[in-house]
Amino acid sequence: MAVFGRLQRLSMRRLLKLTGRLALVLLAVLVVAGVAFANLSPELGGKPTKAEQAAYARTGRYHDGEFQNLEPTEVMTGGSTFSVLWRFLFTKVPNAAPAAPLSTRPLDSLSITRKTPNLVRVTWFGHSASLVEIGGKNILFDPMLSVKMGPLAWVTPKRYNPSLAITAGQLPAIDAVLISHDHYDHLDYQTILQLKDKVAHFYVPLGVGAHLRAWGVEASRVQEMNWQDSVQLPGLTIVSTPARHFSGRGLTNRNSTSWSSWVLKTPAHRVFYSGDGGYGQHFRAIGQQHGPFDLALLECGQYDANWAQIHMLPEQSVQAALDVRARAMLPVHWGAFTEAHHAWNEPVRRATAAAALHQLPIATPELGQPIVLGQPLPQQRWWQ
Repeated sequence: MAVFGRLQRLSMRRLLKLTGRLALVLLAVLVVAGVAFANLSPELGGKPTKAEQAAYARTGRYHDGEFQNLEPTEVMTGGSTFSVLWRFLFTKVPNAAPAAPLSTRPLDSLSITRKTPNLVRVTWFGHSASLVEIGGKNILFDPMLSVKMGPLAWVTPKRYNPSLAITAGQLPAIDAVLISHDHYDHLDYQTILQLKDKVAHFYVPLGVGAHLRAWGVEASRVQEMNWQDSVQLPGLTIVSTPARHFSGRGLTNRNSTSWSSWVLKTPAHRVFYSGDGGYGQHFRAIGQQHGPFDLALLECGQYDANWAQIHMLPEQSVQAALDVRARAMLPVHWGAFTEAHHAWNEPVRRATAAAALHQLPIATPELGQPIVLGQPLPQQRWWQ
């Protein structure tokens, strides 16, 4: 009996060891399959040509195949990518996502077609996607208007709402789409497919044009811009300004494209959009060169202590608004996806409190609720 028991235990150990090995092999196969699928997916986008890369090198911002920030910047400032991912996946945060879809005001596309040169109206769709009507033009910032994100939607965060205030297909003609960088939550393949035939111009950071061309956008409608480059449309100036971030849509193209913040100017009004990025000296420089701004759309959300140089805390977002000399602030980069280890509405709660301390007007519209300059800012606390 003792011999039989030892044999049983030995067989069990072998079975457990074999099961463990099979599990590791299966996990490896799934990872390889996922990576292969993502790399073969058209969502990955395109690659800049060697001639384009040579031109980027002449800007002084592109070294060894990667774009650089104005000041030294690390993607991870503490811990490791694995530890942050583990904490995000397996450590619960109270109120990480709203209990129900967020309040949304449907947007009437006919109202957008009635262009008024003196009107400045900003409509936020959640996360960073925003429509700015200014100078008689329709300008779209980072139009991520899909419910699912990226080529592997089963592993990426899900949008809180099953639908948006308006779909990409319902939008009228757009004068310009401005992209801040090529991450999936800002440059969305499916949205571009629906928008591309109704957009007059795409203005993008260096390198991002390769993605759009790969998705069927004519090269003649895509203009890559370096920091401080500007374009003049009738009644509107668009300026690419610095940001402090990083880029990449795959495992092997980190920082192969650039990133940007954006300035919109008319003779009477100015609007600033930060894109993504950490706090830095560039905000004060932008304020001195291009401010003051009637409204600043500032990244505010999806932050972590380990991302201190590539994303801002809400208090830093308020300080950035003060640095660019904004008369009012609209916090964006929240209200759509949970991408960091904090409550879904913590960004707006902290930003609102910090703005009050500095007596900075702050807009907190519902999704799809327009902000019209010259009218009272929407400030209801619907997110509480």
